[in-house]
Amino acid sequence: MSEALARAEARSRWEVLYDDVRRRHAEGQSLRRITSETGLARATVRKYAFSDTFPRHGLRGPGPSILDPYLDHLHARLAEGCENAMQLWREARDLGFCGTQKPIQRWLSERRTRPAKTTTRQWPTRPACPNPSPSSPPPLPSPKQLSWPLLREPAELNPEDVAVVEWVMQDVQTATVDLARRFCDIVRRAGLREQQDGSSPKAFDAWLVEARRCGVRVVESFAASLDHDGCAVRAALSPPWSNGQTEGQINRLKLLKRAMYGRAKLDLLRRRFLLAA
Repeated sequence: MSEALARAEARSRWEVLYDDVRRRHAEGQSLRRITSETGLARATVRKYAFSDTFPRHGLRGPGPSILDPYLDHLHARLAEGCENAMQLWREARDLGFCGTQKPIQRWLSERRTRPAKTTTRQWPTRPACPNPSPSSPPPLPSPKQLSWPLLREPAELNPEDVAVVEWVMQDVQTATVDLARRFCDIVRRAGLREQQDGSSPKAFDAWLVEARRCGVRVVESFAASLDHDGCAVRAALSPPWSNGQTEGQINRLKLLKRAMYGRAKLDLLRRRFLLAA
């Protein structure tokens, strides 16, 4: 559908240029002057000037496609409600289709009735105010900026952040914010010595089951990757020790190294490391 709209918009722009060239030519302007003022190619100006109707350039009909033998099956599956391009490609491949999934994805993109699961979600935006006043609410921040207030407890937010969070939570997929908050809480509690009672791995297992069934592709993929390394994650949540101090020292040494990169030899760099330690 988007490709068809783009073609229609392009045709309307060319029709405006065609009318402009015809008007200029009827007023007696030379082809050279029209070419100079419009910026069009001389051949295009000549074609438009002497054509009684708008030329149908670039609007060729569809040619033969490798999908033609499988269109009946694709249309039937689409009528049944299947809008998964990979599933349609697997079924077509079983029927003898030897191409990649790209042609099927392009064919399906013009016939979808709902966005694909891989489509990037857009955050809800507040309606534009025609006469903004100092008391009107500011526009929503970016998703990266929203992540901080969304993952904090409501009691820790100021009134402005509370209003933003309430507005964003109207979106359907933000129901997974509760999963994100619970995951952060599990990680935080695992680092507290007084709460090392073995509850963190159990809470992680319960969270993992819900996250893999939440229906949001990104969250399900993240949960699947954690489940793949489940033993390492549970081991990190169990003991009271943390490698934060080690990572901090490594990060500090990298900063010193990059600050002196290309400025001295290894002996001076080694001496600075030792003095910094």
